[in-house]
Amino acid sequence: QVQLVESGGGSVQAGGSLRLSCVASGNRYSRRCMGWFRQAPGKERERVATIDTVGGSTYYANSVKGRFTISQDNAKNTVYLRMNSLAPEDTAMYYCAAGGYCGTAARLYNYWGQGTQVTVSS
Repeated sequence: QVQLVESGGGSVQAGGSLRLSCVASGNRYSRRCMGWFRQAPGKERERVATIDTVGGSTYYANSVKGRFTISQDNAKNTVYLRMNSLAPEDTAMYYCAAGGYCGTAARLYNYWGQGTQVTVSS
């Protein structure tokens, strides 16, 4: 079993920055891939950024490339999402997710955090 605890959401003005954190516990093999999805009202949940915690490879959605950075601290079992140059369209509930391997579909991720709200005002 894997548990994920997120923190770091909040409200910022456009152009601002936030850092999300996700602390993981439980079976390491079940959380080889970790990352962030987001879901805005009326929209599907979308993959934002993921990291292979063993190999280190990363993925970013086109909409966040160059603005968001995913990183990990293995000693702390923590994955971070640094979000710079935030825009109103980034407003959503952000969820930490973990699974055995990285992919686009949310159904590939067996474990989810409770979500943290990010609101960007113009």
